[in-house]
Amino acid sequence: MRALILCITFTAAAIAQTPKTELLWPDGAPGALGTADSDKPSLTFWMAEKPNGAAVLVCPGGGYGALAMDHEGKQVAEWFNSFGVSAFVLKYRLGPRYHHPVMLDDARRAITIIRTRARELNVDPNKIGVMGFSAGGHLASTLSTHFQEGERPDFSILVYPVISFTTIYTHSGSMRNLLGNSPDPALVWNLSNELMVTAQTPPTFLFHTSGDTGVPPENSVLYYLALRKAGVPAEMHIYQEGRHGVGLAPTDPVLSTWPARLKDWMMVRGLIPAGSK
Repeated sequence: MRALILCITFTAAAIAQTPKTELLWPDGAPGALGTADSDKPSLTFWMAEKPNGAAVLVCPGGGYGALAMDHEGKQVAEWFNSFGVSAFVLKYRLGPRYHHPVMLDDARRAITIIRTRARELNVDPNKIGVMGFSAGGHLASTLSTHFQEGERPDFSILVYPVISFTTIYTHSGSMRNLLGNSPDPALVWNLSNELMVTAQTPPTFLFHTSGDTGVPPENSVLYYLALRKAGVPAEMHIYQEGRHGVGLAPTDPVLSTWPARLKDWMMVRGLIPAGSK
């Protein structure tokens, strides 16, 4: 009987912690080109079992043409949950079917949902950040530099991000999927996000590797320097070795230390309690 009770309790706990997914627009996204799954942006709620109030909107990468929902979504959300941070993984619309500003509209909608439902979600409305990987890093940095009232992230985490569209360090595939084959030069400039940083840009943590040949680390460097110039608190870690797209790098004894640096930064910023485990 005791074993049965334990089994039932464990099963109930597992069900309670199962993430749920909601459409950003239940009645259809604005500008949707169809009714396929790819036309329906959504948000998956990964709620911490013992929340500390901090929350992160996670934008997986994939060159604006795909989404790495496992190692840049699910695994990241589970890691945040392990020390009390609730995570919300964004499935945003993609190119070449969609172009800017659709992806940004999806991110704006997502962070607005999190903030307006903060009390229900047991989230501190002043501790809601955005995290993005690769092209998702471009989306996160775009939200961090092009926000409207009520949309500003309280902090930003950029992981081997695409940043610049006006230098030799541009990731051309991401830019083409986002803006099309012949984009307006003014729009290219506007979405080269190191040029858009202001004093209102949220404090930022950046991680990259010197060995990244897909998205050169100069993207992070340019953004970091812009933050410094604007007086925005920032921390950057560039590891010597490592390919593009490593995620949390759980099997690499060196790269796997970078999430600990992020956790330290979050403690320094007062986003999570000191000594969080």
